[in-house]
Amino acid sequence: MTYSEKMLDQLQKGDLDAARHTFRAALDHDSDDMLFSLGEELYGLGFLRQSRRVYLKLLERYPDEDELRTNLATIAIDEGHNDEALSYLAQVKPGSPAYLEALLVAADLYQTEGELEVTEAKLKEAAGLAPDEPAVQFALAEFYFLVGRFDEAIDYYFQLIRNGYTAFAKVDIAGRLGMCYAQSGQFKQALGYLQQVKPEYRTSDIRFQTGLTQLHLGQVEDAITTLRDLIHDDDQYASAYPALADAYSAQRNYPQALRAIQEGLGVDQYNERFYSQAAEIVSHLGDQQLMEKYLKRAHELDPDNLTIILQYSNFLLHQHNDSANIKLLAPLIKEDEVDPQVYWNLARSYQRTDQLELADKYYHAAANNYQDNPTFLKELIGFDREMGKTSEMLAELHRYLALVPTDAEMQDLLDEYEEY
Repeated sequence: MTYSEKMLDQLQKGDLDAARHTFRAALDHDSDDMLFSLGEELYGLGFLRQSRRVYLKLLERYPDEDELRTNLATIAIDEGHNDEALSYLAQVKPGSPAYLEALLVAADLYQTEGELEVTEAKLKEAAGLAPDEPAVQFALAEFYFLVGRFDEAIDYYFQLIRNGYTAFAKVDIAGRLGMCYAQSGQFKQALGYLQQVKPEYRTSDIRFQTGLTQLHLGQVEDAITTLRDLIHDDDQYASAYPALADAYSAQRNYPQALRAIQEGLGVDQYNERFYSQAAEIVSHLGDQQLMEKYLKRAHELDPDNLTIILQYSNFLLHQHNDSANIKLLAPLIKEDEVDPQVYWNLARSYQRTDQLELADKYYHAAANNYQDNPTFLKELIGFDREMGKTSEMLAELHRYLALVPTDAEMQDLLDEYEEY
């Protein structure tokens, strides 16, 4: 048994002190081929510092062996030493047998730094050198999957399948195709591939996406089964709970939906979206006190979230708590861009609290964005009528009746004013 083999055996047994001594002997006495294999094994086991020492020793003996440089660059990236990695990669020239691998390692480095255009350029150069190389096809597929360019990712995953790969680097290709099709809204194709994923690759992510896809396809019972089974096996997978709540809501089973989202809050009690969804579910159950509790908590957790602010505002309007609604929304008016719903909701509260100048200001601030909204126009007509703004009201009446010509009450109002 070589020292390298003995060291790996000691590591497997957990005898780290003995392995440390044996490692020194391996560096001094084992063959170069054995040391290269040891470096690979140590890297795979996560002993990066020791793997690096092996490759550096070999590089001293074989300064022209660029594969050692790419391996050292990979270790440097894993350790967060990107400048060191770039230094090694810069020494690998286009004519080198290791240049293709160097391009893939460089792409990985630039991706970690968020330089996605450079990443793509490196991968495209690699594809130009070796278009049929599975490692290149996989790297491109994974890159496009990461950046959300799913159609391009699908093309490269299919190239792998045509090359006979159903899995690569411990990634199931059918699962990736299913995820890509789902993210691009092609749910039938997605479900077909997701259901082909082998049991050993059916991760929580795959199972979750399967449940979501079934829900999108209207297979609600199947979605419930999939998501409940996922939660049973991985009860810390927080995203499964709101999806399960959505499935129950689709059946109008709101008590069960509330139970699901409340279980999710037990897993992630600081997720404002969970509280927002819980409030929406409770709105169907008529528990106004609980609804307000959830909305307040959602707003506390993310006070700048406009979706939650408007959800809370709509609740306050429904409760006729206009002072609280004004206090909630008024600070938003100072922002550069204001959602027109903010203006509309403020106008309602100012009107109901007899602050008519402010109501007039915000109704008309919202008006340009709601010219095709019959509900808004009808409110605005009533307000302008109250304010005696006859010409504006008549213009709004004509616009409203173009959208809702069957509203006899509003037609009578128009006729009355035009006759007058």
